[in-house]
Amino acid sequence: MNEVNISKNISEYRKGKNLTIKELANLTGVTSSLLSQIEKGTANPSINTLKQISKALDIPLFNFFINDVPTEDLVVRSDNRKKIIFSESDSFAYELLTPDSKGSIEFMLMKIPPKESSSEELFSHKGEEVAYVTKGSVNLHLMSTVIELNCGDSVKIPPRSNHKWENITNFYCEVIFAVTPPSF
Repeated sequence: MNEVNISKNISEYRKGKNLTIKELANLTGVTSSLLSQIEKGTANPSINTLKQISKALDIPLFNFFINDVPTEDLVVRSDNRKKIIFSESDSFAYELLTPDSKGSIEFMLMKIPPKESSSEELFSHKGEEVAYVTKGSVNLHLMSTVIELNCGDSVKIPPRSNHKWENITNFYCEVIFAVTPPSF
């Protein structure tokens, strides 16, 4: 897999929206100084900062992690998926199952280790999501409800619905989900 330059990607998306660093800072609540350092590659943004930037730029978060290289290849090999690893233990991960996030739908695999969750707080995105549990069981915190989903269960999550995924078991859980429009 090619090295991804998150700093360059953020800068290009910002410039593509004709925003100055100061304007983006006002939209995100992140200081101009930090944004400048991120774009220069001298500071590493947290996932929360990246979420704020992607929301302000109205682009899927995942776009920061991919190279903007057009591909004619429609096949994604299991050993060549684009991945986002969130936890310090490198065990919680999202894998992009579609070649990129440029189409009208995004298809991903989420691997949740035992006793971990997708985030601390509930979050939402503008896309409609459908998820299918392929391994283990998981709790979906959806708005003010907790739904237990087992292997073979599926769920539809309406756009802008606050949610998070939590594995309370001692075994790995895997969930395949599709989001349209892409919002990661």
